[in-house]
Amino acid sequence: MDIGTLRGLGTVLVFVAFIGVVLWAYNGKRKSSFDEAANLPFADDEPKPNARDEHASRSKTE
Repeated sequence: MDIGTLRGLGTVLVFVAFIGVVLWAYNGKRKSSFDEAANLPFADDEPKPNARDEHASRSKTE
């Protein structure tokens, strides 16, 4: 085997892996888990107070 054949086989292997990832990502069975993962940044339990709110609550108590 020469280097050209090895490079060709490597390219085919990477292409097959790419097609596998695309089929996995766009599979309809995974839509609900991907939607849930997409909404994770918005699922905070309690909103964190910002600096202005914290300063205002301190000045009211003093």
